[in-house]
Amino acid sequence: MSKKIRCAVLGLGRLGYWHAGNLRYKIKDAELVVVVDPLEGRAEQVARELEVPRWSQNSDEVFEDPQIDAVAIVTPTTTHAELIKKAAKSGKHIFVEKPITHTLEEADEVIRIIKENRVFCQVGFMKRFDPNYVEAKRRIKAGDIGKPLYFKGITRDGKLPPKEFIQHSGGLFLDFSIHDYDIARFFLEAEVTSVTGLGSVIDKHYVAEFQDVDQALTYLTFDSGAAADLEASRNAAYGYDIRAEIMGTEGAIQIGSMQQHDLKILTKHGSTHDIYPDFPSQFLDAYHLEMVSFIESLQNNQKPVVDEYDGKVALEIAIKATESYRTHQTIQL
Repeated sequence: MSKKIRCAVLGLGRLGYWHAGNLRYKIKDAELVVVVDPLEGRAEQVARELEVPRWSQNSDEVFEDPQIDAVAIVTPTTTHAELIKKAAKSGKHIFVEKPITHTLEEADEVIRIIKENRVFCQVGFMKRFDPNYVEAKRRIKAGDIGKPLYFKGITRDGKLPPKEFIQHSGGLFLDFSIHDYDIARFFLEAEVTSVTGLGSVIDKHYVAEFQDVDQALTYLTFDSGAAADLEASRNAAYGYDIRAEIMGTEGAIQIGSMQQHDLKILTKHGSTHDIYPDFPSQFLDAYHLEMVSFIESLQNNQKPVVDEYDGKVALEIAIKATESYRTHQTIQL
């Protein structure tokens, strides 16, 4: 496509609002023409704030509009499959937040329908677009650390969502660790062969009501012989803590810092620095750059760099990690 990509955003929670803002003001080849949210007054409010010409509470209006080229689906996970199918059947390209669907059966169905209707789909694994992760990948491809052997990921947050979110989140392995499952495949360039999930409730005890945990560890093995361990925690009272390390035959790469600004405060009591308070603060650029990449892929008629297949693979790992935790068994893929 040589013209601007005419877009709609479905779902206007915190993340949907950021995507809408990026499409409206920060991506030159995108034109945000409509925002949609079923909550009374929300779409109208966002349309007014972001100067979007149209708003609606009904997503079907988007699918029925032949002038819309692409949709960004930022709605609850249980709605993803139906919205993806409607978008694909109406000939619209799709950006969908993780996870791609709620179940593997749904993932298989939407992959089939995406293929049948010859539309593109990108799944929102924003870490692949973070400049630090991009540079780490470049260094690995350049051979700076030799053959990658091991990936270690840390995802910690202290801001526990409300019970309503936990109840419908799919659990810590799906809600948190799925990003690290994808980025481990990205760095190691290998496929997972076994999944072991461990977890405990060590502080936020109400998550147990929903068969969830607040502290988890996933151990993965890969067909290349590589391995990975991935920690997920809702207990980081000190802030938002995302770090990663890739160890190779000739060295290692460490990614991430808890320090938000490159400054230290020195007093008679010692040295201190601030910490990232939440995930948008740390990955603001990544959310922008993933949408830039999506629009560019449509402009160039190229498959997105992280597609529906990647979405299904990460979903399968998350589901198997949850199963492993509950059965106390390692699951072979």
